[in-house]
Amino acid sequence: MPPVTHSGRGPARGGVRHDVPMDLEPYRGELVAYCYRMLGSFHEAEDLVQETMLRAWKARERYDASRASVRTWLYRIATNVCLTALEGRARRPLPSGLGAPSEDPGAPLTPAFDIPWLQPFPDSRYDVDVRADLRLALVAALQVLPARQRAVLVLREVLEFSAAEVAEQLGTTVAAVNSSLQRARTAIAGVGDPGEVSEPDDAGAREVVRRYALAFEAADVPALVRLLTDAAVLEMPPVPLWYRGRRDYGLFMDRVFAMRGTDWRTRPLTAGGQPALAAYAPAPDGGHRLHTLQVFTVVGGQIASNVVFADPQVFAAFGLPGEVSSDESESGR
Repeated sequence: MPPVTHSGRGPARGGVRHDVPMDLEPYRGELVAYCYRMLGSFHEAEDLVQETMLRAWKARERYDASRASVRTWLYRIATNVCLTALEGRARRPLPSGLGAPSEDPGAPLTPAFDIPWLQPFPDSRYDVDVRADLRLALVAALQVLPARQRAVLVLREVLEFSAAEVAEQLGTTVAAVNSSLQRARTAIAGVGDPGEVSEPDDAGAREVVRRYALAFEAADVPALVRLLTDAAVLEMPPVPLWYRGRRDYGLFMDRVFAMRGTDWRTRPLTAGGQPALAAYAPAPDGGHRLHTLQVFTVVGGQIASNVVFADPQVFAAFGLPGEVSSDESESGR
């Protein structure tokens, strides 16, 4: 969308000068990240931000610069758009949020397409300053909160708006905002401290994931297992199964390589501030075909979680090629 400009001279109604451009585009990336935290879907977040921009453009003559900055005004519109979109919606979970881990590594891999699964955030698409709060575990925890509590927590804790600004954005009182924030903090207190999780640009985390990629390409299950924490979690939406612990993780990977063959290829990337890789399985007719996108949580130099996505919508969001040649690999092999 081009910059919103007001024609003519002098101040517009509500304090906006007609001859001063209102450029909304620089806010698109952070608004997409905000709507993603609210909805748990990258595709829906992009759509809702487009709706936000359209509403802002239509309401440009009513914008009052004396009451709020353009950024604060846009977040008020985006919040209303998100709250409307969330009415009557089921939350977007990960498999680990739906029940106990499976103890059968040979269980049928039946996708549950009726569940609106949480999606990862493709870092390469937007330049977002704060990525720690785009981590899958935190976004999954946000989905458990009522929509308005979710908005309060993100606006106050992540985006650091004042309680008064959030009250204005939600059409409520400062006391109500503070109360909602306290309830939201209590509800997600068990998610853990983001500070214990390695960032993808941490040299140690990169090395752990590089070694995992090498072992994965070689279908070396013992080497994979050695990189895991004792309680490592493996989950793979849209299949509702998930596993906990080195033993079951290893047994399931044995099954994957028996089914799909060995000699895989991988490509490194990041998702929501977490290290990730695209995995390409050997194809019967040669080459390698896109199989999954895997997003890792690295804690203390070991892999604590691997969320494996096989959704074509997720592949498209990350712009992943459907095939790579047999001699192509970026894992440092």
